[in-house]
Amino acid sequence: MNAEMPVPVATPRMPAEGQDPVTGEGSERLSPYRLFTREEWAQLRADTPLTLAAEEVARLQSLNDPISVEEVEAIYLPLSRLLSLYVAATQGLFKATQRFLLAEHETKVPYIIGLAGSVAVGKSTSARVLAALLARWPNTPKVDLITTDGFLLPNAELRRMGAMERKGFPESYDTAALLRFLTDIKAGKKRVAAPLYSHLVYDVMPGEERVIESPDILIVEGLNVLQPARLPRDGTAIPFVSDFFDFSIYLDGHEDDLHRWYVNRFLRLRQTAFRDPLSYFRKYAEVTEAEAIEIADTLWTTINLPNLRDNILPTRQRASLILAKGASHRIESVALRRL
Repeated sequence: MNAEMPVPVATPRMPAEGQDPVTGEGSERLSPYRLFTREEWAQLRADTPLTLAAEEVARLQSLNDPISVEEVEAIYLPLSRLLSLYVAATQGLFKATQRFLLAEHETKVPYIIGLAGSVAVGKSTSARVLAALLARWPNTPKVDLITTDGFLLPNAELRRMGAMERKGFPESYDTAALLRFLTDIKAGKKRVAAPLYSHLVYDVMPGEERVIESPDILIVEGLNVLQPARLPRDGTAIPFVSDFFDFSIYLDGHEDDLHRWYVNRFLRLRQTAFRDPLSYFRKYAEVTEAEAIEIADTLWTTINLPNLRDNILPTRQRASLILAKGASHRIESVALRRL
């Protein structure tokens, strides 16, 4: 028997004409965002060439997150073009600041893009597709991609805290380590190490790391990357992770769709990764489909939905760009923050 479906909150699938793309209320004239339909956004591709073949797009997609070449052309090519303009403008500003500070030999710093959104919304696929497109600009910039999973606290620490069922919530991350990593990246350090996470064993890998070496562009993907820190009463400087971003993207989806995508992904994993003897979730590979659906429903309703409502969705309005998905994973509208 499936767990009871959650009651959806007021999260519109698509803003009506004249509505704010974030709140769904009021006049778009008063919104900090400019709203584009899919068709309007696709036209902004201009003459940007498609540099990914169909088989490459297929390799970049995550489990149960379909993406087509047409989606890449309509959504990600215009975004790639926009980012190329933003990166160039930022580099110009950096050089102007160097001249002002009489620091002509100061090391250039990477352009950092944050990508946030719920579990099961398709962040990994979006991040990989965007990274592949950016790396194929004519000047072939060096593009790196990391996820914040590596900065989760180890399972042993989460168990000590009684927080294993809060994994993915803001308090389950080593935020200080993530901030140190981003500080070093923005300081222009040539080699910066990030811890590695294994989804197979569902834990940080002790002693293993990935070294990021002087990227031109770094994409940082994670659930809570737009989460603000608690503001101090005395004005003490407490940086947000998003303070280090030059541009940020929120990948949006309706609660009902996210729930369905999560359950479908769980069922797919039950037939694939969960069957690995080393998998943390090996026990779920042997249950019936009905039992698996009930387990997935419960995990969504008790863990992922509260995290979405309390921590992830409230950060949506902090993004530079909001990509709103429809029920089939197709992006239906784009909201770009006004400058």
